[in-house]
Amino acid sequence: MHSQSVPARFPPDVTMAFWHIEAGVHRLSRAAHHRIMVHASAATRSYCNEVGRYFVRRAGDIDLVPAGQEGGFETETPFDTIEIALQPALMERVAAELGGKARALPLDTRHLLRDERIQHLARALESDLGANSPSGSLFADSIGAALAVRLLGLENSDVERTNRLSNAQLKRVLEHIEAGLHEPLSIQRLSRVAGASSSHLRAWFKAATGFTLHRYVVRRRVERARALLRRGDLSTSEVAELTGFAHQSHLAHWMRREIGQTPRDLRRAQPK
Repeated sequence: MHSQSVPARFPPDVTMAFWHIEAGVHRLSRAAHHRIMVHASAATRSYCNEVGRYFVRRAGDIDLVPAGQEGGFETETPFDTIEIALQPALMERVAAELGGKARALPLDTRHLLRDERIQHLARALESDLGANSPSGSLFADSIGAALAVRLLGLENSDVERTNRLSNAQLKRVLEHIEAGLHEPLSIQRLSRVAGASSSHLRAWFKAATGFTLHRYVVRRRVERARALLRRGDLSTSEVAELTGFAHQSHLAHWMRREIGQTPRDLRRAQPK
């Protein structure tokens, strides 16, 4: 993992770094500051160890990691991200100035936020960093305070939680799919598992994973079939049956589409 950090001209309360993340498994260690991670690449599919689910991050998607929290993820492709670090002392000062509930509310880990205000503030900070005549610490201070206000406001609102599956809902659906790859899976059945209407589940599932329900199930069936074929102790027809495909040709068709290989190709590639 490579980074390019911001010069020291920013005040200690708010700093920015640019990260290039290589494909593979990564561990996000605990930090003394709050981290706002703004995705700066095209759509990137990754698996989050913390919640046990796949995410598809697109340019502008935001992850919030509070101070003291750690995490881990596996990304399928390299990507770039912008990290803004806010010190807890800044958050406490802003919360005290706001008064009310803000002072007592802790920050929660959040994934895939779409927030225009945070994106605008991040772009402003990034632009100031790249300018030949930067605005100075006063500008960065104001950006940091504005970000703190917004984050405290997010914890008082469920706006970003609407129109998407909760972690618990998505986890139930994914686990049900994994357990039922060998049998027919209907949208009605998965809707009951999720506790959502079929139309909502279709839209929310794609927003969370980047795949339609059908394509995700097919992909998992193909991945399971590939693993079984590599074992070498089952016939192709047995593998097709165990992974929910109607017959060998059905399995071969989808394997060719998803991974560019047929069962015969896999068997030929196996060491003798």
